[in-house]
Amino acid sequence: MAELLYEGKAKQVYATDKADEYIIHNKDDATAGNGVKHDQFQGKGVLNNTISCIIFDMLEEAGVKTHLIEKINERDVLVKKVEIFALEVIIRNITTGSFCKRLGAPEGVVLEQPIFEMSYKNDDYGDPLINDDHAIAMGLASREEIAFIRQETLKINELLKAFFLELNLKLVDFKIEFGKTEDGEILLADEISPDSCRLWDVETNQKYDKDVFRQDIGDLIETYKAVLARMQK
Repeated sequence: MAELLYEGKAKQVYATDKADEYIIHNKDDATAGNGVKHDQFQGKGVLNNTISCIIFDMLEEAGVKTHLIEKINERDVLVKKVEIFALEVIIRNITTGSFCKRLGAPEGVVLEQPIFEMSYKNDDYGDPLINDDHAIAMGLASREEIAFIRQETLKINELLKAFFLELNLKLVDFKIEFGKTEDGEILLADEISPDSCRLWDVETNQKYDKDVFRQDIGDLIETYKAVLARMQK
């Protein structure tokens, strides 16, 4: 049995016989509100893994370097070992969620240009929003690393918007993470799935993401299956 190195809300990370490679196992857990709301949905890990691999393959083909090496099976992927930046990187294209709650902004406004945000990845403090100077002062990343992450994230946003628009979905916002290899290369890591993106139908604004779980407005598994079905057409 491989050594379990880390267990998060939705994933387990295992060692391999190669020092620079890990296996990520996708669990069936769903959480919201920094883990305050928690449930399990049979098959969720399979759906997340499948969707994320399709998206990462698309991004790789477009020149975005990721930690993904290969999909091993329906739940597990082989990835390059990276040290994850303690930063959650967020892009907002349309106003909703915490942005509206924090600022009193109306929901559903299409922004003239995307908003780039970072939060300190720390559940104990509620993943607070930080700026570049905070991140540098805390040693979370250098100014050059933040500049690269910002540039790469905006590129990823344009690629994802076009990808989802082909599926008749609007990319409202998303959260991603980056990691650094031992030789200093910065790679897109973690996952991109309806867990980490908000997706609205172009015509109806029906939600196709984890908000159906957060807000108790639909069936999470059927919602994720519907996203995958659009991707596989």
